[in-house]
Amino acid sequence: MSLFDFGKKKEEEKKSSCCCGGNYSAENMQIAEEEKSSKGIKILGGGCEKCNKLEVATIEALTELGMDTTIDHVRDYEKIASYGVMTTPALVIDGRVVSYGKVLKKDEVVKILKGIEG
Repeated sequence: MSLFDFGKKKEEEKKSSCCCGGNYSAENMQIAEEEKSSKGIKILGGGCEKCNKLEVATIEALTELGMDTTIDHVRDYEKIASYGVMTTPALVIDGRVVSYGKVLKKDEVVKILKGIEG
């Protein structure tokens, strides 16, 4: 390897890995894109305490509103990245990111859900 081969190596790295070190294929990203367009409520996050608190607040809000909706907790960082979210936890409703980077309280989730329904 000569002194000037570093550009070629960098190009090869870009094709095989992501900025977070994962190896993502076009096929996997396509699957993630399809999943994000699905209806429903999703919590995006690796399963940390903050993500779990957001999930609990969302469950409480759904119960208060009498909504029988399943919550999907997305822990796969490839799928999280497909939403454009760089800071978790995030709340996604019907494929749209409505909050990210903070733990919402139950009342905040209720307000968001009422705004989307109405």
